[in-house]
Amino acid sequence: MKRNQTQILPLRRLVLGATGAGMIAERLLRAFWPLFSLLMLGLSVLMLGLQDMVPVEWTWAGAGSLGLGLLWALVRGARRMHWPDRAEMLARLDATLPGRPVQALLDHQAIGAGDAASVGLWRAHQARMAARVAGARAVPPDLALRSRDPLGLRYMAALCLAVAVIFGSVRQVSTVAGLAPGAAAAEVGPSWEGWIEPPRYTGLPTLYLNDQVADALEVPQGTRIVLRFYGEPGQLSLAETLSDTPLAQPENPEQSLTVVRSGTLEIEGPGGRGWQVAMQPDQPPVVEIAGEAESGAGGQMVMPYAAADDYGVTGGEARITLDLTAVDRRHGLSVDPEPREAVTVDLPLPISGDRRDFTENLIEDFSQHPWAHLPVTITLVAQDAAGQEAETMPYGVALPARRFFDPLAAAVIEMRRDLLWSRENAARVALILRAVSHRPEEVFKSETAYLRLRVILRRLEALNRYGLQVSQQEEIAQALWDLALLLEEGTLSDALERMRQAQERLSEAMKNGASDQEIAELMQELREATEDYLQQLMQQAQRDGDSQERDGQQGQDQQSLQMTQDDLQRMMDRIQELMEQGRMAEAQQALQEFQQMMENMRVTQGQGQNGQSEGQRAMEGLAETLRNQQGLSDQAFRDLQEQFNPGAQAGENQQNEGRSGGQGRGQSHEGQGQAGREPGSGQDGQGGQPDPGTLADRQQALRDELGRQQQNLPGQGTPEGDAAREALGRAGRAMEGAEDALRQDDLPEAIDRQAEAMEALREGMRSLGEALAQEQQPGQGSQEGDMRAQNRDPLGRTPGSQGGIHTDENLLGGEDVYRRARELLDEIRRRSGERERPQIELEYLKRLLDRF
Repeated sequence: MKRNQTQILPLRRLVLGATGAGMIAERLLRAFWPLFSLLMLGLSVLMLGLQDMVPVEWTWAGAGSLGLGLLWALVRGARRMHWPDRAEMLARLDATLPGRPVQALLDHQAIGAGDAASVGLWRAHQARMAARVAGARAVPPDLALRSRDPLGLRYMAALCLAVAVIFGSVRQVSTVAGLAPGAAAAEVGPSWEGWIEPPRYTGLPTLYLNDQVADALEVPQGTRIVLRFYGEPGQLSLAETLSDTPLAQPENPEQSLTVVRSGTLEIEGPGGRGWQVAMQPDQPPVVEIAGEAESGAGGQMVMPYAAADDYGVTGGEARITLDLTAVDRRHGLSVDPEPREAVTVDLPLPISGDRRDFTENLIEDFSQHPWAHLPVTITLVAQDAAGQEAETMPYGVALPARRFFDPLAAAVIEMRRDLLWSRENAARVALILRAVSHRPEEVFKSETAYLRLRVILRRLEALNRYGLQVSQQEEIAQALWDLALLLEEGTLSDALERMRQAQERLSEAMKNGASDQEIAELMQELREATEDYLQQLMQQAQRDGDSQERDGQQGQDQQSLQMTQDDLQRMMDRIQELMEQGRMAEAQQALQEFQQMMENMRVTQGQGQNGQSEGQRAMEGLAETLRNQQGLSDQAFRDLQEQFNPGAQAGENQQNEGRSGGQGRGQSHEGQGQAGREPGSGQDGQGGQPDPGTLADRQQALRDELGRQQQNLPGQGTPEGDAAREALGRAGRAMEGAEDALRQDDLPEAIDRQAEAMEALREGMRSLGEALAQEQQPGQGSQEGDMRAQNRDPLGRTPGSQGGIHTDENLLGGEDVYRRARELLDEIRRRSGERERPQIELEYLKRLLDRF
């Protein structure tokens, strides 16, 4: 074949032109990259002003070397540079197309030109090649220089230029003209430099005064201006009206001043300049009390405040002084108080974030302070970095502190206050406390508290005979405080109050989005408060049972619902599980249910159904149905999680096992009880995901069981009983909707319907409880109930002959109880010291020692 140079290619000029431009750029970069690198390096040196930092000889030597290098790079690039022609462009483009169509179009048929079939085949081939050429695109240039610049010198030069652009100045390039021959002799005028340094706390950058082209400047108050003069002394001088301090001597080449007012700044002399400087004053901080001071959890004072400053508040304090004019000067406060210094506490500041405008809470515990609950004035003071202060108007309030609800504890706290008010009250305090404890059997519920009061009285009277000292005054005050805590926290009413506070704090934490650690701590606090309340309730039931047995009165009051200790444990475990899963709305609802049950129900340990009334059996059956419905809802929720996050269920099960293993009491028994009540309620034995059809069948069985319970429900004809039936009817319809959703594999809809069913079940149980309370009036209790009330504590356990709580079996075998207890503790201590025992056993022994 021979080439046909006259063949017109179906190629767009733009494609060929773009390919040629890319080839030109590619060849220019490969030929002249040393020239570009040397230019960037030389420009960066000049912009950074390095020529002014070395002797002039070095500068000229460097300039000569740079010039020779530029000349070499220019010659090298010119010799290697070759402009591409049309043939090279076509060859570059043709190399990127399949079948090299450009070359095919430039060729003509060498043989078979007289054969019509051969000619037709050739034309078809050229038509296909022409179609490929028509769809060609410009070839991008190859600008990589890795093989020609393996050390990356071009990148080093580019980095130097970037540093010069950021930290240098284009004006520095012009200073090289002063290095020309004869220029140094011609330049006889002086020069100067200046810097504007704002205070560090403003966060503003330092400015180079020579670069400020405007004649008006704005600077913060306290800005430092530094000027440096070069040349003969006295040629340049500084005139300013910005500071109060005198300037340095004129021959000093460096001058500095601090801006304290607006004014002028002028450099007098050859090449001098002047500016009008406007000072931005540093405003003093602002602080105000944002709300009432209240008593928070545990008696702490909680007082919100707001503070602001243009550059941020750096500190503050609250000053609390006694408002003696507002004190009710009666009884122990009638004498003059002993002088005390004002209380000063630091204001809390935000740990992170902007301190220019914020709101915080001042939280301090003043419960043990002598001024607790007395009129005081609180003044807040805020400071900024400039040392400026601002304070609020005195805020009058009774100093918030812990309140004591037990009358005897409140009396002890009042006597403690009088003793701290003045040591002259010591005799009066001893007299009143002796009068209060005249008949201890009518006042003290604890013999320990009475004995402690007697010890405090003897100590106070003995010390008062020889003059009560300040340290002794504080010692007696601390003893009275401990006694008041013992009296206050040793009662059933306060145990209930602490439990309510724990519930409220947990509820507030869930509403405010507290962290997992905070919620875990509050949940543990609720467990401890509930356990304390149950112990107090048990002790009171024992005392009440003894008195009722002597008076022939009825045993327990049957007006409130009964639930087992295991049920309480399961409810708290359920609340914690919901919170850990992020289901805060359901956790809040379960907590409200827990609060209502704890306040309205008596607690018993349900260890059997023998002798129970019809209403009790119905209530326990509904409770069982509610637990089973909760288990189905939990399983549906886990299946939904598994759909969106496969494999997450195994990790969650491991976490739940670890958590349940550390919770201790009642857990294993609870698991066995649930297994007996609801076979297969969790995942199957193989660990796989249950089929939605299986869940639907279980939901149907649970709905049928609810229908049977609804038919046998007591209280028919009463408003409460009818309300219970109506609520259970709604629960049945919701269960039916959940069943249909499960059969359709609609897990979100099923979970919603199951939640409605549980809410209706709870409402039905409340209504049934009210109906039973109406039926069971005082004096109408059954004989079996009286016997159970007399023989069991509120937790359902049998009291022994010594008032202790134990099983029906004699575990001690007639041995001395105290001796046996000491032997057991000694054995536990001995085994805990044997480090070769398994770690799990050592941890168990440690928990026993911590508890007992």
